[in-house]
Amino acid sequence: MPQRIYPAAGLVLAVGVVIVLAAISLFIGVADMPLGDLLSGDGNAQAIQLLLVSRIPRTLALVLSGMAMGVAALIMQMLFRNRFVEPTTTGTVEAASLGLLAVALFAPGLPMLSKMAVASVFALIATFLFLRLVSKIPASSSLVVPLLGLMFGGVINAMTTFVAYRYDLLQSLSAWTNGDFSSVLRGRYELLWIAGGLALLAYVAADRFTVAGLGESFTRNLGLNYGRILAFGLVIVSMVSATAVVTAGTVPFLGLIVANVVSMTVGDNLRRALPWVAVSGAGFLLACDIVGRTLRFPYEIPVGTVAGVLGSGIFLYLLLRRRARFG
Repeated sequence: MPQRIYPAAGLVLAVGVVIVLAAISLFIGVADMPLGDLLSGDGNAQAIQLLLVSRIPRTLALVLSGMAMGVAALIMQMLFRNRFVEPTTTGTVEAASLGLLAVALFAPGLPMLSKMAVASVFALIATFLFLRLVSKIPASSSLVVPLLGLMFGGVINAMTTFVAYRYDLLQSLSAWTNGDFSSVLRGRYELLWIAGGLALLAYVAADRFTVAGLGESFTRNLGLNYGRILAFGLVIVSMVSATAVVTAGTVPFLGLIVANVVSMTVGDNLRRALPWVAVSGAGFLLACDIVGRTLRFPYEIPVGTVAGVLGSGIFLYLLLRRRARFG
C-alpha cells in the first residue's frame, strides 16, 4: 500500500497545535497567573518571575525533549532496521543513569555538562553492546529485538539499583528514572538546547541515515562509509538520551510511539519524516504533561508515568499488530 504523503499545510497545522499546547502549559499550575494582568502590564513582579523562571523553562524543556527523543528513536529504528527499538527499549537510558550514578559516587562536584558527557559515554557503550547482541539474532526474529532490549536494560537497571542501594542513592536514582519536569527551572534545562541542535544535525544527515537503513552492503556500494554513519547516529542517540536523563529523567516509549505512527503514515524517508517526528514528539510530551498536571490538580503526576501508561499500551498494540500481520 503506498504511503500517504502529508502536505506542508498539514505540518504547519501540527506546529500550530503544538503552539496551542505550549500556551496551555504556560498557564497551568498551582500559583495564580492571570493572562489578562500579564498582557496589560499590571501583573505583579512575582507572577512575571514565575513565568520567566519556571513556566517558560518547563515548557521549552518539554518541547525540546519531545523533539529530540522522537528524532533519536527514529534514527535508532532506521539504523537497527527494527520498528520496536528506541533508547528506552535498548538499555541506552539505563546506561545513562548508570553513568550519572558513577559521577555521583566518584565525582559529585562535576558541572552539568560534564555529567552529561559521562552519561553519554555510558549510553554509547551500552548501545554498541546491544547492537552486537542484535547482530547475533536472525533477521526474521524482529519481535525478539525489543524483548532482548528490555531484558538488557533490566540487567543494567538492576546493577544500578543495587549500587545505589549500597551507597544510599536510591532517591537520586528515582529522580533520574522517573521523567518529571516539575523541578525544571531556568538554569537547569539549558542542556536540552544541545539535544535540539543534535536533532537539527540529524536532519542535515537524514539522507545518509536513510541509506544506512537499507543495509551495510547497499551503503558501501554507494561509496559511503557505513561504520561512520552508524557511529555518528549512535552518538546522537546517546547524547540526546543522556541530556534528557540529566535534565528531567526518563520518559518511556515516547520515541517508539511517535516514530512508529509517523512512519506508518509518512513513510521511511527520514528527511520527510523527521520534521513530523519532532513536532509529534513535542506535542505528545506536552499533552502528557498537561494531563499529569490537571488529572489530580493541585497535585501532579510525573509526565514519565503518564507517558509510560499510554506508551506501554500502544507498544503492546503495535507488537500484536505486527505479529498478526506477519504471523
